Amino acid sequence: MAENGAAQENQVSKHQEVGHKSLLQSDALYQYILETSVYPREPEPMKELREVTAKHPWNLMTTSADEGQFLNMLLKLINAKNTMEIGVYTGYSLLATALAIPDDGKILAMDINRENYEIGLPIIEKAGVSHKIDFREGPALPVLDQMVEDKKNHGTYDFIFVDADKDNYINYHKRIIELVKVGGLIGYDNTLWNGSVAAPADAPMRKYVRYYRDFVLELNKALAVDPRIEICMLPVGDGITLCRRIS
Repeated sequence: MAENGAAQENQVSKHQEVGHKSLLQSDALYQYILETSVYPREPEPMKELREVTAKHPWNLMTTSADEGQFLNMLLKLINAKNTMEIGVYTGYSLLATALAIPDDGKILAMDINRENYEIGLPIIEKAGVSHKIDFREGPALPVLDQMVEDKKNHGTYDFIFVDADKDNYINYHKRIIELVKVGGLIGYDNTLWNGSVAAPADAPMRKYVRYYRDFVLELNKALAVDPRIEICMLPVGDGITLCRRIS
């Protein structure tokens, strides 16, 4: 019995990976995925950016390495060329995108903090993909409102990735659904929000987890009944919901 208890305790031990966002309960299983499938195939620029980001005090904001690999393959599978990213941080997922799309592909990247983006920019430039990125500092909503006003922008994006302020996810969705093409994809990050979405409301949580939990729940409910999209919620990283526009 004691052995089983010790094994169970070991099974749910805290992940050692800096900036990890795995929902897997087994640290060993997550490490197995990283060491067997992710790290051996991780492009050198992404590895360098991941290691630089790990030293930043806000490193928990970064996209996990397994999710970066997933996004990179997904973009290749759908032959994405014109993309958008809302929430950039140091640019790990941005670099995954830039390496995946063709040389004449474009990424409209928006974040309120240019300083964080510039941590990764030298690595992005060294990788030879910075010409694909149009970075804009500031809130995304005013930019999106302006884009939605011009009908020429409607249905022009192959892929849009959202990893920003959770309290605005619903507001982003109202706008970007007009901008992604029919057959195109939107990816919402953190939709399982540290697993808190399935926890009782009175369960112990960190303050920031509790604060944003209701906004994530609101988004998940809205996406589940939106007739304009097909959805797939995946337990990769901290949860990513893919939405394929169908109308």
